[in-house]
Amino acid sequence: MKPFVQISGAAIPMPMDDVNTDQIIPSAYLKDLNASMADGFMAYARRRPDGSTMESCVLEQAPYKGAPILLVGSNFGCGSSREHAVWALQAFGIRCVVGHRLAEFFRDNCYKNGVLPMELSASHMATWMQAALVCGGRYPFTVDLQTQQVSGPNGFHLSFEVPTAQRWALLNGLDDIGLTLENLSLIEAWEARQTLGPASSLPIDV
Repeated sequence: MKPFVQISGAAIPMPMDDVNTDQIIPSAYLKDLNASMADGFMAYARRRPDGSTMESCVLEQAPYKGAPILLVGSNFGCGSSREHAVWALQAFGIRCVVGHRLAEFFRDNCYKNGVLPMELSASHMATWMQAALVCGGRYPFTVDLQTQQVSGPNGFHLSFEVPTAQRWALLNGLDDIGLTLENLSLIEAWEARQTLGPASSLPIDV
């Protein structure tokens, strides 16, 4: 998993509440093995049924193509627990999702896939959303997980907090498998003792 230490780029303002996982990645894109996850991300908000682009959608506007930060409304990622929702936004180029409240399953899936899910107070969220709307993708914002600080144009600055264990895993690029492998020597030692059987726990001089 790619470590998350610091990212810089445009912040996509998408203040939509209750966006569910079927909107983030429609099921049609999960059934088609040749479908692009990047194309599937918010597909029905970005394109009409005939496949033509909806230029009014912020995701289709030039300054936000491949932008690494997504600012969302409340309860983003609700619905099912499908991990594909995180894979789709990653394929689009997003590494950080910011909201006042994110859906629990979605938030956990972000941590497990190297995406930073940042939850802010309502006032801080409104401040960042307004700043992103004003700059229109012309100026970058920087998210630093080491210092847990965000900086941006016109002196923009705010702090955020991430749980210690999840922050450490993101900084080191460790998913659940990677975290398990961090204790590989202990696991192998335990397996060796089990192979030897109960007698291996007896004192040597018995």
